[in-house]
Amino acid sequence: MTEHLGGEVIPTGFDVPVEPLRRAAHYTGAPGSIAEARAFADRFLEQLRTEWCAGVDDRVAGELLLVVSELVTNADRHSKGPYILELEGTAGSVVVSVYDSSTALPRRFPKNPERVGRHGLEIVHALAGEVTVERVPVGKRVRAVFPLSR
Repeated sequence: MTEHLGGEVIPTGFDVPVEPLRRAAHYTGAPGSIAEARAFADRFLEQLRTEWCAGVDDRVAGELLLVVSELVTNADRHSKGPYILELEGTAGSVVVSVYDSSTALPRRFPKNPERVGRHGLEIVHALAGEVTVERVPVGKRVRAVFPLSR
């Protein structure tokens, strides 16, 4: 809402929808890339708390960092090239997208507590509200929508 006084525009509220906070980082797959991605996501959450007044408690933050770790680890292990972590957030949710060069779509295995490994996508599905996988011109994108309130 705006008021006009003597030809001058005085803002009295928010007239324009606020855009989500967006950040992206590129990783080569060099040793330490997964830890760097977690640190990047942690800084993103801190910025979301500050700029969006997002109420992100330690448990929710830990779960989001686990989702980031699992998706980035999969990209690191299964692609033959660099990958991109993209985060988009509001006070209500964070969308985690990981792009990599592999065209092979990840498989979600049935629950099996006796299986060693291959639980990454199962964990992501358990924590995220929505998970999608799609091919993109350079490989694939795995996208998880993570709600910030539980």
